[in-house]
Amino acid sequence: MRSYWLDTATPSGDYTETEVPKEVDVAVVGGGFTGLSTGYHTAKSGRSVAVLEARTVNWGASGRNGGMATTGLAIGFRDALKRYGEQRAVSYFKEYNNAIDLIEQLVTENALDVDYARAGKMNLAWKESHWEGMQKTAELLKRLVGQSVHLVDRANIRSEVGSDVYHGAMVDPSGAGMHVGKFGHALARLGIEQGATIHEHAEVTDVRKVAGGAAFDLVTPRGTVRAGKVVVGTSGYTGRVFGWVQRRIIPVGSFIVVTEPLPQELVDELLPNRRMASDSKNFIYYFRITPDNRLLFGGRARFALSDPSSDRKSGEILEKAMHYVFPKLRDARIDYMWGGLVDISMDQMVHAGEHDGIYYSTNYSGHGVQMATYMGKVMSEVIDGRPEANPWRDLRNPWIPGYFGQPWLHLRLGGAYYGLQDRFS
Repeated sequence: MRSYWLDTATPSGDYTETEVPKEVDVAVVGGGFTGLSTGYHTAKSGRSVAVLEARTVNWGASGRNGGMATTGLAIGFRDALKRYGEQRAVSYFKEYNNAIDLIEQLVTENALDVDYARAGKMNLAWKESHWEGMQKTAELLKRLVGQSVHLVDRANIRSEVGSDVYHGAMVDPSGAGMHVGKFGHALARLGIEQGATIHEHAEVTDVRKVAGGAAFDLVTPRGTVRAGKVVVGTSGYTGRVFGWVQRRIIPVGSFIVVTEPLPQELVDELLPNRRMASDSKNFIYYFRITPDNRLLFGGRARFALSDPSSDRKSGEILEKAMHYVFPKLRDARIDYMWGGLVDISMDQMVHAGEHDGIYYSTNYSGHGVQMATYMGKVMSEVIDGRPEANPWRDLRNPWIPGYFGQPWLHLRLGGAYYGLQDRFS
């Protein structure tokens, strides 16, 4: 059940015994991309910062995803236009371009060995009606955003993907992919070089306001640290200590299988241009080629949480789905199978800001590789007194009705709803 990315990355260090400082300017909760990026950018600005991680660096969603840094909002551009109007929808869309650009800047300026490649993203039409909608979306993206997307119809689909199940594709060359295990540890190293400290097995079990609310004591099993500012970046793994944030996140399991290394000629047939690929269902499939020529195939096989039993059941569902999409992989061995938690909000938008003195950035809805990294930089600017740096600051972040951190009922209802949507849309 171990993540391929975590299994094939060299750890940046052992942070299980680093001394928890008595006091810092900024405490960052969570050792994934949000936390590590916040730690790096905050330390770079000259503040003392400690990153507190309940398990180990990159253990959560940041090390359990598809390794895709792709363009576009989780809700789709046409839905964003209807909901927010042209100016805001275009602005929100462009933030994802900015997020990928930041990753490329970090990789280039620091010569990071993370298998980064801007091979492009493609969205595949599961149904004919989805293909019709995709054509409308492409026209709007080109006209309103200036995005260099292009369409591939069903007759030419094998120029992009070695499968006959899709009705067409929209390709955006701006999308990228990388080895997220290596990237997470690279971010950790960058932060340490700037003076940040990282502390694993340091789950925050309590937060107390002190000094008239001008500071916070964060209690961990490894010691208590006093911080002038606190930034929470725990996404789908947010616990009851940060209940206000937790009640605004439904953690949904996203599951992945990875094959054995494949022959080069088969790889060239499956994904000849090495795009990051996803389809148009709500029970989405997404897939890509890994740096060592495996096929990674993931999705929301079912609306469930991630645990060993659930991961195995979902992995078996995904393996059958992979065989349906790519029949030539029926004899390919599965070397990795795992799950992780995607943090979804009521509106499927990013939410970041401050509540009761504590800052947070969450709700990436499956687009966290690029946006979590980007929001780490943004939050470092926000806590420096520049709230206008946060592009999501004006979005309402409502509590999910009837939700107190136990998502079972919501998952069942959501699964039933989206299953019907996929069937009849």
